[in-house]
Amino acid sequence: MAKKPSDIRKLIEDHDVKMVDIRFVDVPGTWQHNSVPADAMDEDALVNGIGFDGSSIRGFQSIHESDMILKPDLETAHLDGFRTHPTLAVICDVYDPIKNSWYDRDPRYIAKRAEEYLRTSGIGDTAYFGPEAEFYILDSVAYENEPQSTGYALDSVEGHWNSGEPGPGYTIRNKEGYYPVPPADHLQDIRAEMAIELGRWGISVEMQHHEVATAGQAEIDMRFGSLVNMADNMMIYKYVIKNVAAAHGKTVTFMPKPLFGDNGSGMHVHQSIWKDGKPLFYDAAGYAECSQMMLYYIGGLLTHINSILAFAAPTTNSYKRLVPHYEAPVNVAFSARNRSAAVRIPMYFQGSPKAKRLEFRPPDPSANPYLAFAAMLCAGIDGIKRQIDPVKAGFGPLDANIYELSPEQAAKLKTVPGSLRESLDALASDHAYLTEGGVFSEEFIDVWIAYKHERELKPVEIRPHPYEFYLYYDC
Repeated sequence: MAKKPSDIRKLIEDHDVKMVDIRFVDVPGTWQHNSVPADAMDEDALVNGIGFDGSSIRGFQSIHESDMILKPDLETAHLDGFRTHPTLAVICDVYDPIKNSWYDRDPRYIAKRAEEYLRTSGIGDTAYFGPEAEFYILDSVAYENEPQSTGYALDSVEGHWNSGEPGPGYTIRNKEGYYPVPPADHLQDIRAEMAIELGRWGISVEMQHHEVATAGQAEIDMRFGSLVNMADNMMIYKYVIKNVAAAHGKTVTFMPKPLFGDNGSGMHVHQSIWKDGKPLFYDAAGYAECSQMMLYYIGGLLTHINSILAFAAPTTNSYKRLVPHYEAPVNVAFSARNRSAAVRIPMYFQGSPKAKRLEFRPPDPSANPYLAFAAMLCAGIDGIKRQIDPVKAGFGPLDANIYELSPEQAAKLKTVPGSLRESLDALASDHAYLTEGGVFSEEFIDVWIAYKHERELKPVEIRPHPYEFYLYYDC
C-alpha cells in the first residue's frame, strides 16, 4: 500500500508503468478519469494534485468557476491489468483552489465527513459496510430514444425466451436462476474470473453465484470494510466486472430493473458500528441478538427511509424494482430473516458478536456508494441520538409471512416510496439528519434534487412510453 510519493515512484519504476490514471467520482456516481504519462507524474503532482475543468463534470461547478484540483489518495494506487500499456490507477479527492479547501460536492469527501461525524459523536469509531451488489451479464443490448422511435432490446443465451431457438436447451426460467450448476449456469467461469480479478485489486471476495433472475443475473459478494474503503471498493467492483465482461464479448448492467417480469438487481447493505475494536450491535438477550443501540440505529434508518432512498435508490428505474412479488423489500419494517422487510437481521451465525449486523435491503447498485452509505450512517446516528425505538415506532418486528396477514394487518404496513419523485420530495422535507455534523451541505442537497429533477425525472416523464402505444394507440 503506497503512502508516500516515493512509494508511487518505486511502483512506477518496478513495473515499467507508462501511464498514471487519475480517477474520481462525479455526483451521480460514475468514475471519471484522465491519464498522465508516468514520467510527468512527479512528486509535486502526487502531493499537490493536477488541475481539471470542474464545469464539465456532472453536478460539479459552473463554467465561471471551473478550475478545480484532483489530489491523489496514494493508498488507493493499484496496477490496472486491463490496459494495454502498463497503467497505475489512483483514486483522487477533489479540491477547491479558490476556497483553499476540500470540495463540498465531492461525494468521496462527503463520505469522509460521515466517518468523522461518527467519531466526533462518541458513539463509535468505525462503521462497517458490506454491500451485496447484483447485476446482469448480457450478450447484447440495444436502445434508442428518437422523437419518432424509442425502445430497447437485450439478450442472453440463457434467457428463457431463447428456449425456442435451436441449441442445447439450457435456458433459465423466470425466478429460477438461484444456484443452478453449469451448463444451465452459463456464466460460472466468467464470474470466477471476475472474483479472481477483484482479488488482484486487493478486494476480498466471499462468494460468487448466479442470482434469481434469468438472463445472466449475478452476484459477487465482497468482504465488509469501513465506509469510505467500501465505497472505493464498489467503484473498483463495477470497473472490474464491466471490463472482464467486455473481454469476453459480454456487457454488464447495474440497472435495478432491466428486465420486466423477473427479479431486479439490488444492493443490500450490511452495517454495524464498532468502537475500540469491539462490536456494538450484539446483545445475547436482545431480539435476534440485537443490542439496544442496534435497534435505535434501525429506528433511524426506517424513520428516514423515504429520504435515504433519494440517494440509495436514486433512479427512475429503481422504483420498477421496488414492487411486490419480486423479493423486493418494499415493507418499512425490520425482521429476523424476513426478506420482504426493509431491514433484515441475518441469523446465520448466532452467538457471534462480530457477525452481528443489520442488512438494509432497499438500496440498489445504481446508487453513488459514497452518498448512499453516508446517508445511511447519518440516519442510524440520528436514531441512536434520539433513541428511536423501531418497535414503539410501529416498524415491527415483522416475522410473519406478509402474504398471510389479514387485510387489517396488511393495511398498517408502511411501504417504501413508489417513485423517484416521492423520494426527492421526502429528501426536500427531511434532511436535517444529513446536515447534522456538516456531513451533507444544504447546497449539495439542493443540487442533488435539482439535478435529479432536471436531468432524469422530467426527461423520463415527458416522453411517450412504448407501452402507451399498446394501451392507447387506437383510443
